[in-house]
Amino acid sequence: MQDFKQLGISKVLQNTLKEYGIIQPTPIQLEAIPVILNGQDSICQAQTGTGKTLAFMLPILESIDITKQHIQALIITPTRELALQITTETKKLTADLDGVNVLSVYGGQDVEQQLKKLKNTQHIVIATPGRLLDHLRRATIDLSEVSMLVLDEADQMLHMGFLPEVEDIINTTSQQRQTMLFSATMSQQIKTLARRYMNKPADIRIKSTQITVEEIKQLVVETTDRAKQATLRNLLDSYRPFMAIIFCRTKRRASTLNQALISYGYLSDELHGDLSQAKRETVLKQFRAAKLQLLVATDVAARGLDVDGVTHVFNYDIPQDTESYIHRIGRTGRAGGDGLAITLVAPKDRMYLDLIEKEIKMDIKRIRVELEKDVKNSTRSNANNSTRSNQEKSNISDDYQQRRQKNIQRNAKRR
Repeated sequence: MQDFKQLGISKVLQNTLKEYGIIQPTPIQLEAIPVILNGQDSICQAQTGTGKTLAFMLPILESIDITKQHIQALIITPTRELALQITTETKKLTADLDGVNVLSVYGGQDVEQQLKKLKNTQHIVIATPGRLLDHLRRATIDLSEVSMLVLDEADQMLHMGFLPEVEDIINTTSQQRQTMLFSATMSQQIKTLARRYMNKPADIRIKSTQITVEEIKQLVVETTDRAKQATLRNLLDSYRPFMAIIFCRTKRRASTLNQALISYGYLSDELHGDLSQAKRETVLKQFRAAKLQLLVATDVAARGLDVDGVTHVFNYDIPQDTESYIHRIGRTGRAGGDGLAITLVAPKDRMYLDLIEKEIKMDIKRIRVELEKDVKNSTRSNANNSTRSNQEKSNISDDYQQRRQKNIQRNAKRR
């Protein structure tokens, strides 16, 4: 297998990658980096969690000319969380690259601070469509000399209705630009967008269903809507995840479930679109630092969320399409680690389960959860619960139960 040197990546970036334990390129990096370095437009189909950020950011960094005082690369993403994540990753890569300036532009930030930063030279801008268009209308940002444009998570961006905004933004950039489109799926809408704005793009497709099927253990628990919360708590006490993401269908359900989990002493918080940007960033910071055990989230808020150490994903509400299912369970089992995804399925959800199983070409194992009669007063289910064997237990922190018990006692005093 080729290494980053053979792909054309400079020694300084190779050394930075090694500092973060990145030695071998992933399949999407192997395919995309040489094409992008060659200046060719490209359509890259790959799931999140396959290393696509480095696939476009490494060649971009190789191409930046710090003597030019204008925006040279623009990365458009569907969510603030993804914009922030790409910015963080890029700043790590540029730590030893003198003079490369990187700026994130997204809603919820202080506009005056953004305006101040935009007056200085910025070589790379990572932005969400709405806030970027706001700056274009204010004439506070100039994209006319952008030579490299990346549309990241293009399928999700179009699914969220951003097509008009994306087209408006593209039309403000140079016609001589290099365009890179990264997407988990290849819908007709994306193909139309590519035909309209790309010049003979390379078609790079990385099959990723094997990541879902082979590297992440998947289970289904059949339950009812009324018993869902008790079932989830039983699973949490039984599997005792070190860090877990729990997906809900709506913001209201995420908030309600999070408050219930907190009341039972779990180290939990929520992530969804109704939170202020400051609150969202605080929650993510705490979760990444493992100060939270559980993150209750909606799909949009967690899009592109990449956090090391997530041992479990729980689909409290089953996703209604396979793409969302693959995206959700891909939040665990990162970087070759073990992962477990458990989906709670009520009778009305079975049609969605059938669809997912058909499209990932596997039957997901069903398990039973026996609920205690007085689960409301239970702080922990029997460690030998029939939901799993001893061999399936996750590695957990030694202080898990102590921390949870303290939380239960603290919440009891407040009530």
